[in-house]
Amino acid sequence: MDFEFEKDLRAIATGIPGLVVVDLSVHGDNRGWFKENWQREKMAGGLGLPDCRWVQNNISFNDKKGATRGIHAEPWDKFISVATGSVFGAWVDLRAGSSAYGKVFTCVLDPSKAIFVPRGVGNSYQALEDGTAYSYLVDAHWSAELKKTYTFVNLADPDLAIPWPIPLDECELSDADKNHPFLKDVVPMKSKRTLVTGCNGQLGRAVRRLAEERGLSDSFDFCDIDTFDLSNSHDYQQFDWSLYGTVINCGAYTAVDKAETPEGRSVCWKANATGPTLLARTCAEHGITLVHVSSDYVFDGSRELHDEEEPFSPLSVYGESKAAGDLAVSTCPAHYILRSSWVIGDGKNFVRTMSELSDRVADPENTLNKVTVVDDQIGRLTFTDDMARAIFWLLGYREGSLLPIEPAPFGTYDCTASGDPASWYEIAREVFKLRNDNSFAVFPVSTDSYYSTVEGPVAARPYFSTLSLTKLMATGFSVSDWRASLQQYLQND
Repeated sequence: MDFEFEKDLRAIATGIPGLVVVDLSVHGDNRGWFKENWQREKMAGGLGLPDCRWVQNNISFNDKKGATRGIHAEPWDKFISVATGSVFGAWVDLRAGSSAYGKVFTCVLDPSKAIFVPRGVGNSYQALEDGTAYSYLVDAHWSAELKKTYTFVNLADPDLAIPWPIPLDECELSDADKNHPFLKDVVPMKSKRTLVTGCNGQLGRAVRRLAEERGLSDSFDFCDIDTFDLSNSHDYQQFDWSLYGTVINCGAYTAVDKAETPEGRSVCWKANATGPTLLARTCAEHGITLVHVSSDYVFDGSRELHDEEEPFSPLSVYGESKAAGDLAVSTCPAHYILRSSWVIGDGKNFVRTMSELSDRVADPENTLNKVTVVDDQIGRLTFTDDMARAIFWLLGYREGSLLPIEPAPFGTYDCTASGDPASWYEIAREVFKLRNDNSFAVFPVSTDSYYSTVEGPVAARPYFSTLSLTKLMATGFSVSDWRASLQQYLQND
């Protein structure tokens, strides 16, 4: 068995999204050789391979040259590496909705070359030497029930035209492999499902709308607190979590002033801390990617610009509960936290309130002629349509793609509109100008003065809420300017 020693560790694209060949560095001397078969920091961190939750390590042994297995597409990710001998491998994309459906990739694997095989890509291996063994890591436990969900295609399908080094009629094949369907008759493997919680809120509506626009609705499930209370452990039993690959949590308690009351405090903590904790635990147990939405309220607003590394310093009950939820979600290995500020979408929000007030000022029969808005809180708007696009982008969905193919590294990302930071007062003037050209009716007031006559508890607000967009933009995501998005929002509202 001859192969190259001391190669540089590197990942090689194959033309099939997610299928990645890996050159391994094998160290050899007169005693034999040694290699790191899987090294999480180097391969997931350095090469950018998915950081899978490997739960099973299997070994396949082929006694004689020519033994051939496949083509099987299984409902899990795999990392294949040869222990001894060599194999000719052929892989076929059998994923429903994949832009590369039916595409074939082939190469020879030896101890110095491995391959990452994503869920739904069919794989087959032909031993090129007697006594060949290869190992494979998988991120789900094998079961007879799961075997029923496999997808198969015939090794000899002329449309695939796989150039087997050893003709199949000279190979050892199982009867099952001989009788698999040709590609034209294959039932593609469906993608794992996505669960969207809080679907009736501003962000939840935007996520549903975007899923529908991109033709993804068939693989999305939507729920709200009336059918799934995240803070109730019993509600989790209604789902078969093995069907899900992603959960997008759009739900939250956002009544920041009411959260300062004894009753509101309890409800706020259940929704924003207890719920995300149970959800993160469930996603971690089942290898599910969790997307969660955070808030500028986790900071005290003393810095003019907040980045993802800033320590938490919440001023209010709402901010404390959101910070606790963020910490819980961060324990899930596969997570994205998107931190927002000043959210605007399909629902009650500041821009709609200002639009209604502008209409009243413009109405000659209405007595309203002056509106006061605080001018000492500075930040940027977050439009839910933009945040939904950012969520899909981080998950790896691209325009026209029905499968996530280029996910961003897991972690926390600040996500607002771009543009110069502004005060609520300046934003209100812009709304009045665009709505009825009556910005003259908007007057500034300090936060302390504005709330001085309000009855009941008032939550402390951060004075500076501007979030850094550097990390999000580094992923290639295009961030819209808040003024342009505001104009578009008002035109569509």
